[in-house]
Amino acid sequence: MFDLRICPDKGALGQAAATAGAETIRAALQTRGEATIVVATGASQFEMLQALTAMPNIAWDRVTAFHLDEYVGLPVTHPASFRGYLRQRFLAPLGGRPTLVEVDGEAADPAAEAARLSSLIDGRTVDVCFAGFGENCHLAFNDPPADFDAPSAYIVVELDEACRRQQLGEGWFPSLEAVPRHAISMSIPRIMQSALVVLSVPDARKAAAVRDAVQGPVTPLHPGSILQRHPKALLFVDPSAASLLRQP
Repeated sequence: MFDLRICPDKGALGQAAATAGAETIRAALQTRGEATIVVATGASQFEMLQALTAMPNIAWDRVTAFHLDEYVGLPVTHPASFRGYLRQRFLAPLGGRPTLVEVDGEAADPAAEAARLSSLIDGRTVDVCFAGFGENCHLAFNDPPADFDAPSAYIVVELDEACRRQQLGEGWFPSLEAVPRHAISMSIPRIMQSALVVLSVPDARKAAAVRDAVQGPVTPLHPGSILQRHPKALLFVDPSAASLLRQP
């Protein structure tokens, strides 16, 4: 079940989400001497990553971060590249100390790249998965209808038009035709194996996704709804994103 937390604005949302994740990272470092996390990208993660990279008392050189998803065929130099995003907004502020396992969207064989990533994460305990919802309620790049039983940790997926229009609307691409049609994404089952999922979901354009994920049925048509079955999913929203939720 979701632990829903409504924050007054994006800055407070990012700070609260980062604080929750940082506590778990510190605990893992103290208990096991290392931590594994999953880091997401997109406009919804700006404030969270800024806050997370400023958190004190985290031995980032003992943290391995897996990249949640990436477009197929997009060069790292493209403004929309999620690898480029994480290098700029996650690695650079931390002096490159975490080990970042990137999704190589330029790999000649995307299926082989998904298999490589799956082999690297298999058997690992993911202490925190940082994520968000798309406007179509996607989780990572698992667009509806999502595969809730995908057999691998990473899979090659086809992006639906709503997802691609969101990327266009956020200003990452000059036209819909320029938005890639495929991506390599962490699968729903692997995300569900994370000990903690921390979701940062601001803005009114995500309100329907929040409603469907939190108060709708668990269905592949609303991929984020699967987290109703997760034992520890923290959902941080602002008032606009929470605006369509039914009041108890």
